[in-house]
Amino acid sequence: MPDVPAVMLNNGRTIPQFGFGVFLVPPGEAAEAVSTALQAGYRHIDTAQAYRNEKEVGEAVAKSGVPRGEIFLTTKLGNANHLPDDARRSFDDSLDALGTDYVDLFLIHWPLPTKYDGDFVSTWETLQEFYRDGRARSIGVSNFQPQHLRRLDAECEVPPAVDQIEVHPYLTQNDVREFCAEHQIAVEAWSPLARGGELLSEPAIASIAGRAGKSPAQVVLRWHIERGDIVFPKSVTPARIRENIDIFGFELTADDHEVITALDRGLRVGPDPDTFAG
Repeated sequence: MPDVPAVMLNNGRTIPQFGFGVFLVPPGEAAEAVSTALQAGYRHIDTAQAYRNEKEVGEAVAKSGVPRGEIFLTTKLGNANHLPDDARRSFDDSLDALGTDYVDLFLIHWPLPTKYDGDFVSTWETLQEFYRDGRARSIGVSNFQPQHLRRLDAECEVPPAVDQIEVHPYLTQNDVREFCAEHQIAVEAWSPLARGGELLSEPAIASIAGRAGKSPAQVVLRWHIERGDIVFPKSVTPARIRENIDIFGFELTADDHEVITALDRGLRVGPDPDTFAG
């Protein structure tokens, strides 16, 4: 079993720093992919209402033989469900689909500043209900910028435990990460490999990978881990699923970090949270 570090959250709970994501994994493939991940030692699974594969994720968890208490399960609020009554209904639907009476982490998926009159505060107040009744062990946000986080800090009682944002060597997000560090909010990096392709072909990363005897993807994932990001790469290929988590037996040098971080060019592979309307 891989020795995956745990990150302490601001409410005293912990989250495995390495997990498995199912974004863009079709429902017909999700159960098998999650089963493979759990067999490979993953204990952190990240899904969302918008991914439409919660049911299959839940089936894989139930059939895995791994006790529910050993699996950290995250899902996220759909963009059409921000109004309080919709959030309550959809949260119940997520629990039913996942086959569980609680999730370890429930997130607002996007701030949607141009919808709902820019009101994500009432949505957050509804998530606080799930947190207080124990059906969400932790609550957090995804794709929130510092100005969004400041508003929650000023108007709400429970601070987000995490902010799940796009982070990879082409988009290091230092401003958001620094804000989160100052406010004890853990950072989760979605699309940690920038969806592969160009990033994994970078000569600088290939050079480090060759010296370390690892793949370019393993080098980038190790970069995330060493800088403190929580990551959950996705794959439906069993060999790749096992390879991705095999990153805890080597370390990068300070020079390696400098080289990889220098690839930052502010390039997003996903939407801009300041304008995305869902």
